[in-house]
Amino acid sequence: MALDYNIIGERLKKARTEKGLTQEKLAEKLDVSIAFLSRIERGSSHISLKRLSQVCDILGVTEGMILNGSSSASKTYLSSEFDALLKDSTPDKQKLIYKIAKVINED
Repeated sequence: MALDYNIIGERLKKARTEKGLTQEKLAEKLDVSIAFLSRIERGSSHISLKRLSQVCDILGVTEGMILNGSSSASKTYLSSEFDALLKDSTPDKQKLIYKIAKVINED
């Protein structure tokens, strides 16, 4: 799966604005230029995982939320991944996955 830097940029921008930070303030906190941050938000520059981690720490979001739109706090976390896994599994494997999940979920 290839990363879509346009979507990553949109999610970063949304998280930044929800946090009430301007590009200038975030760029200052990251010690990068405003132009560089703007290019990341537009998807025209790629962001390294190290830099992404720094941004996420400042914005209070997870890397998963920025990279694929999912949050471990979400009720639909990994839903599409489980759907794909089950779809590609034989009925016997689906039954085994269900039994394992049921045991894990019994608390």
